[in-house]
Amino acid sequence: MARMNVRDMWKAKLEGRNVPGAVAASLVLHKPPFRGQVLGVDPSLRGTGLALVEFTPGQQPVMLRCRTIKVAPKFPMPHALAEIHRAIVSFLDDFPVRHVALEQTIYVQNFQTAQILGAARGAAIAAVALRDLPVFEYAPLRVKKAVVGAGRASKEQMARTVMGLLGHGRALAFDEADAAGVALCHAFTWRE
Repeated sequence: MARMNVRDMWKAKLEGRNVPGAVAASLVLHKPPFRGQVLGVDPSLRGTGLALVEFTPGQQPVMLRCRTIKVAPKFPMPHALAEIHRAIVSFLDDFPVRHVALEQTIYVQNFQTAQILGAARGAAIAAVALRDLPVFEYAPLRVKKAVVGAGRASKEQMARTVMGLLGHGRALAFDEADAAGVALCHAFTWRE
């Protein structure tokens, strides 16, 4: 039997297939696999990625909807924050979302950038908090490690892996792939 990489092992485990003997012990889940819909959010003021992924034990995860919220620089920050809020509310209105997973901001070049990213994250979190849904945050390195198997994976690697895990036919924008990656990371690593 060919050697399986981490991604293939997790995929097999989530689909309910057997994982080869020696590695099966390292993938033992101490709880049932995640079930339900996760809204993944990759926050940014001008290009927030959203991806809604449904998880059913024994089946491949399914992308239900994805979107990049593009806001032109000519619009002021309050307009961009309102767009982020409205888009998330639209997802929450249309689907029975169980959890929302956000990518954390780890590194920023300067104080102003940190403020802008914090405002975008705040708009997203506020939309979810008003619905009393749980919000989970994941560091970018953790997301890449959980999905690709390497914490320093490129945007291209992340997009390809996400599309492979979801069996998604069309190419995803990087922001959408990152958002889907956060949702996958949540389902793969979440513990009650």
